[in-house]
Amino acid sequence: MHFLQIPGPTNVPHRVLQAMARPTIDHRGPEFAELTLDLLPRLAAVVQTGGDVVVYPSSGTGAWEAALVNTLSPGDRVLAFETGHFAMLWCRMAAKLGLEVDLVPGDWRHGVDPDLVAEHLTDETAAVMVVHNETSTGVRSRVPEIRAALDRAGHRALLLVDTISSLGSIDYRHDEWGVDVTVGCSQKGLMLPPGLAFNAVSPKALDHQGRLPRAYWDWRPIIEANHFGYFPYTPPTNLLYGLAEALSMLEEEGLAQVFARHDRHAEATRRAVRGWGLEVLCADEREYSSALTAVTVPNGFDADEVRRIVLERFDMSLGTGLDRLAGRVFRIGHLGHFTDLMLAGTLSGVEMGLRAAGVPIKDGGVQRALAYLEGGA
Repeated sequence: MHFLQIPGPTNVPHRVLQAMARPTIDHRGPEFAELTLDLLPRLAAVVQTGGDVVVYPSSGTGAWEAALVNTLSPGDRVLAFETGHFAMLWCRMAAKLGLEVDLVPGDWRHGVDPDLVAEHLTDETAAVMVVHNETSTGVRSRVPEIRAALDRAGHRALLLVDTISSLGSIDYRHDEWGVDVTVGCSQKGLMLPPGLAFNAVSPKALDHQGRLPRAYWDWRPIIEANHFGYFPYTPPTNLLYGLAEALSMLEEEGLAQVFARHDRHAEATRRAVRGWGLEVLCADEREYSSALTAVTVPNGFDADEVRRIVLERFDMSLGTGLDRLAGRVFRIGHLGHFTDLMLAGTLSGVEMGLRAAGVPIKDGGVQRALAYLEGGA
């Protein structure tokens, strides 16, 4: 059995694979309309919104673009924060689309500082772009505090939030937190293969209608067709079957329990890392990710060599360090369809791999994690 412990794509449960193997149906027929009309409110419940959720056959990158082109106009200013590799990719996309990006530098070990949001807002700021859980670093930004900073400033900027590696894994509340556009995708906490992306859209965002060119990404024809259970394009029927089954799994467990399970596995992982005498990349405990943990290796050692040994000897994939973190960190994914036993195996493989790579570690890392899992505290 291959251990896929990257922070996405994640392990696809057998139930979801079986659901996706059903025969494809007519996407213009009544059976498909029933599927859509049942599916979309259930997906909205995971995003915790009573509003529209737009589904695209794409990766999360497509949903990034949709969030921008549906709300903004050429030359608009957006406020963004350098919290990691994927935050920077979204910034570069915004610039390519003709937006002016006001980028606040960061050290990739902290999330968005809510105080800096207020400090960098200007009268021209049209939107604030935030990555809720930065997949490259294992750092989570505090979206409710960012919303509060905008409210204190009395600013009308739209709040755009990427939940690609947090949706279905970490507590997230689109409506309650005053988010205008939420970006999500299928291959992480939702336990599906890549291929579906989402935008949850506030009424304010729908009313905002920017002037950036859009055709395929336009929300309005999709929302209109969805009211009748259909799409204005050929939908990925079998991925939608899988999504329905994944949502059933989340509903059976209960969102609160799903989030608690992810919190628990993340804490056990951090205890193992500290037990080895290594450092978690995230520098602020308020911003720890419950979806993944980025682990730094000591100077003079190569994190990618650790990953290579772990893959070759134990058939386990760990996430690589991206961009400025290349060779400095490896990432342990503990999100989606994941159990205590899977985590125990993962951490054991990491510990053996670290030793095989010659990284100096202390004894007892896995034992600390197991003691936490056994005790639940």
